[in-house]
Amino acid sequence: MTAPGQLVVHPDARAVAEAAAARLATTLVTAQAERGSAAVVLTGGRGGNGLLTALAGSPARDSVDWSRLDVWWGDERFLPEGDPERNVTQATEALLRDVPLDAARVHPMPAADGADVDEAAAAYAERLAAAAGPADHGPVPAFDVLLLGVGPDTHVASLFPEHPGVRESERTVVGVHGAPKPPPTRISLTLPAIRSAREVWLLAAGADKAPAVATALSGAGEIQAPAAGAYGRARTLWLLDSAAAGQLPPDLAPPVSS
Repeated sequence: MTAPGQLVVHPDARAVAEAAAARLATTLVTAQAERGSAAVVLTGGRGGNGLLTALAGSPARDSVDWSRLDVWWGDERFLPEGDPERNVTQATEALLRDVPLDAARVHPMPAADGADVDEAAAAYAERLAAAAGPADHGPVPAFDVLLLGVGPDTHVASLFPEHPGVRESERTVVGVHGAPKPPPTRISLTLPAIRSAREVWLLAAGADKAPAVATALSGAGEIQAPAAGAYGRARTLWLLDSAAAGQLPPDLAPPVSS
């Protein structure tokens, strides 16, 4: 990672979610005004779902033209369709069922209904490649915003420290076997795919995330700290609460935003 990106610290997790939701709506509206449509990559977990819940209850929700938005996922738990632990299920309940999306532009990762996870990952990679245009950066669309939660072990998406997926340099999507947190089988974008996004936003709230945030922003390598290898082409934004920023050195930690 060439630079830590922009750091914004809010008082608590709720403030992070609300500020991120407002920022996301503004960014998508701007992209749609400039290019006619927009593309976002969603993340699960408490940070990603908190953002979607905040956006669902925000007046800013109605500023987005949802019919001109492509929705992708950064990773998925390889579970049966409709399983409550799947990221797409949680995103649907938090926001997606309440906005007028074009169903053809919603791209969930495959479910584990009799499929092989590696074949499912390859199929998602093909879907990404089919959506990519000649001006895009590699075999994925030019995502406007790619959201990532930062795990307590510095994992992002389902790329865990020292696992094979975080070392992948050519494929855009991989099947994950033996993940250290349940469920052990997952699908994930790789770091090259993540870094194709115009903007990458990393969300972290809570004292349990503080060591991971400090490690990722201290110059650690991406194999040991995958969050350190997650950055965008135009912008990298760390959206933190004061607890998650609690172990950052004084010269790196910005003042808390109101």
